[in-house]
Parts: sequence; structure tokens; C-alpha cells
Amino acid sequence: MLLRPNQRTKLDDTDDKLFYSFPRFVTHVDEGFIQQVTDLYRQLLKPNTRILDMMSSWVSHLPEEVQFAHVEGHGLNAEELARNPRLNHYFVQNLNENPQLPLKDQDFDAVINCVSVQYLQYPEAVFSEIHRILKPGSVAIFSFSNRMFYQKAIEAWRESSETRRIELVKSYFQSVPGFSTPEVIARQSQVPNFLQWLGAGGGDPFYAVVAYKE
Repeated sequence: MLLRPNQRTKLDDTDDKLFYSFPRFVTHVDEGFIQQVTDLYRQLLKPNTRILDMMSSWVSHLPEEVQFAHVEGHGLNAEELARNPRLNHYFVQNLNENPQLPLKDQDFDAVINCVSVQYLQYPEAVFSEIHRILKPGSVAIFSFSNRMFYQKAIEAWRESSETRRIELVKSYFQSVPGFSTPEVIARQSQVPNFLQWLGAGGGDPFYAVVAYKE
């Protein structure tokens, strides 16, 4: 078993749909992180392809100059998703209640997930679905930092170091036969030097785990 039952628990075990019932039109990471995830998308996502933005919100951080054939959005707040200008279509679904995606087999060229993987209670089921909907050779990109809604993150995430969290996401890919060996990108924040001199401190670290459907 990938996670023990206690590792899947949350401090707030009420229905996730209640927690996300009102929109939060904010970004949950700083500009340095956002720039790095956009640059990674620019590097790995190809124009005129089909993208699933899983556990999305009112912004997808996709590069503005790249046009995609279709961007499907998924999340828990319809108002946020409706505000997202990059989405061609979206659906609302609680993956912790039902991890089965209402999407066709081998219909997407990429799946992206930004700062949300820590909330998945049954990641092996979700990553199996990701594998199912991806075309062969397509990419899945999971990015995250050290921020979270603490009460909604699973225990395995809350109680882990940042290094261990990277290993955790790698293990999610490795739990599903047919993914390539996960690649890890780990970078410190890109807070400009002049802001550091002004005492702004370090920004959000950037982590990403990337794998391809074989």
C-alpha cells in the first residue's frame, strides 16, 4: 500500500466541497514561483495540444504567447474556474470522493497540477487516471512549494520534510506501471537581490516532478 490509512487523514475532515465553496481570487505562491512554473510549461508543453489543468483555479500560469488546442479545467470551485481565461471547458469534482475522471482514454497531451497535490487522499487512483487519459509519450507536471492549507493537506504531507515531499510525489508516479522514471526540479526562490537587501527574505521554493506516459 502506497500510504497507510492514517497518512491519508486531514485535520479538517469535513467535505472538501464545503471548504472550497467560496472563491479565493488570490495566488497561493509568490511571483518567483509563478515565473518558474510558467517557464517550465513553456519548455515542456507544445502548442496546439490538449491540456488538463487538474485541481485548477482562476489562473493556470500557462505562457500567454502559447496557444493550445484545448485546455480542460478541473477544480472544486466553479466560480474560480469560470474566471480562468485559459480554460476552454471545466468541470467540478472532488477527487477524494471520486477519483475517476469523466474524460476519454488517451485524449490529452499533458496534465498539469500546480500547488495542489498535497490534498490528494488517494493519489494512486488519481495517478492511474492520469495515465489512462494521457496519450503515449505525453507529460504530467506536478509543481509545489512549501505552502498549503494545512488543515486540508494529508498527514503524509504535513509531517514530511520538503525533501520527503519530493519523494512522495515520485512514489505516486512509481505506483502506476507505465510512467517513465520521474524527473525532479528543485530550485530555491528567485527573489531579486535588491528585495533581499530590503529584508524581504527568501521567497517560495520551487519543486516539480515530471514524468511521461511510456
